[in-house]
Amino acid sequence: MNKISQKLTTFLVVLVLPALVIFLTVHFGLRRGIPVKKEYQVRASLGKKVDHSEFQILKQEFKRPQDVTAACLSCHNKRDDELMASAHWKWDRETNLPNGRGKVNIGKKNLINNFCMAADGNNGSCMRCHIGYGWQDKSFDFNDPNNIDCLVCHDNTNTYKKRKNSAGMPATTENATSEFPVPDYNFVSQNVGKPKRENCGVCHFHGGGGNNVKHGDLEEAMLNCSRSVDVHMAKDGKDMACNDCHLTENHNITGRAYSVSSENTNRSTCEQCHTSAPHNDKVLDMHYIKVACQTCHIPIYAKVNPTVMYWDWSVAGKRDANGNPITEYDNQHKYSYISIKGHFVWNDHVKPDYAWFNGTADHYLYDDTITTIPLKINTLMGNYEDLESKIWPIKIHRGKQPFDTISKKLVNVKVFGNSKGEGAFWEDLRMDTAIYLGMKYAEREYSGKFDFVQTEAYWPINHQVAPKEQTLKCIDCHTRSEEGRLAKLPGFYLPGRNYAKAVDYSGFAIIIISVLGVIIHSVMRIFARKNNL
Repeated sequence: MNKISQKLTTFLVVLVLPALVIFLTVHFGLRRGIPVKKEYQVRASLGKKVDHSEFQILKQEFKRPQDVTAACLSCHNKRDDELMASAHWKWDRETNLPNGRGKVNIGKKNLINNFCMAADGNNGSCMRCHIGYGWQDKSFDFNDPNNIDCLVCHDNTNTYKKRKNSAGMPATTENATSEFPVPDYNFVSQNVGKPKRENCGVCHFHGGGGNNVKHGDLEEAMLNCSRSVDVHMAKDGKDMACNDCHLTENHNITGRAYSVSSENTNRSTCEQCHTSAPHNDKVLDMHYIKVACQTCHIPIYAKVNPTVMYWDWSVAGKRDANGNPITEYDNQHKYSYISIKGHFVWNDHVKPDYAWFNGTADHYLYDDTITTIPLKINTLMGNYEDLESKIWPIKIHRGKQPFDTISKKLVNVKVFGNSKGEGAFWEDLRMDTAIYLGMKYAEREYSGKFDFVQTEAYWPINHQVAPKEQTLKCIDCHTRSEEGRLAKLPGFYLPGRNYAKAVDYSGFAIIIISVLGVIIHSVMRIFARKNNL
């Protein structure tokens, strides 16, 4: 009986040991060190707020906004040096592109997008969101600290506004309107403080020409929302401001928009507060290795107001029978066609697409040619084999925009102008002229021949975090349904989604043999004990 028992034990070891090795490899092999549970980190108190109304220098009569800046810098000396070194001021940064493409300076200043296509040459409109005064053209002095707009970030009265189409300048007595009055500089300057959501949102909510047009996960509704929209910014939740996560030191604000950034540095992350093991659940915390927090915790975006998913410039410029521009609306009362911009598709409560992302991105540059269609305006880098890559929720914005048919390059377009007859598209609706002027301003060669090409831009989703009870469930990803969240993400085996006979049958066989082994071993122990008695 002992020989039989030894043979059976050897047989079970031969089968069970490989199964144990497989289990341990899957369970621990990719962990690179199991995350250690830590206490949530809390920001230090900023202390008592300074009462700026007591400063005599702020009681003078300010005639220009630049005079306010000079007054600010008289106390906050050297802050201008910090700010003028930031990407918010320069609108570009030195970066190493992936795939050995080298070191370049890129940013909003010199990149093409598939919304309004380029800030370069459209300064009067786009530079309203620059943190300076008067970036009207190439003569703007980036070294003059008086051009800094301190108030746009530090106004706590919610009354300070930059006027539309004025290159970042507030209204004056000559052009003031009821919507954009001349700011009360004394009132605003005496009531400044740490930036609030409204200060950040005035630009980041309205990029692309309107509320929630670009990001999809940043919009006006987040100024006063419920927990179901965003647990962090909700009034009945944490009631957080942007800089509670986007920590700032020496005017360097952490966080990157990968529409204009490339490197995996200076990021703002969930782990800052929540650590890398926040669930008190071993299985859930293991997902952190290959799944971004946002993937499960942001199941939908554009929760209140819709976002633009498609923008087609090829049909822009149409007029009605009387020669007037046309505006048409969809069933959500959003414009589906407007002569100055073309055709739009909006959507709300959008399920994200998903991609492998390692925190770096490539970008289409002025000298790049079109080699694939749709052309990727930016490319999020990463794949399953890359140890730094995780599954990330993204918004894909699709568009159709002009390119030079001879050079095979995307073109700059002058869309903004102050009046008719300047050649700007929004005024004259002539795409050929607008391209010529846009390319001339950017100092790029243009053949004079153009057509339109399909493009895609990729935006990682980071905001509108759902309450934990509304996060994704296991079945949302681990399913063979075509509706599964990760049904279209290739390149890896996902249990519950993928079917491989060899893997499945081997697993079933190991389980069955293990169970049988336990049963047989138990029966033999009982039989042996009876014989010994």
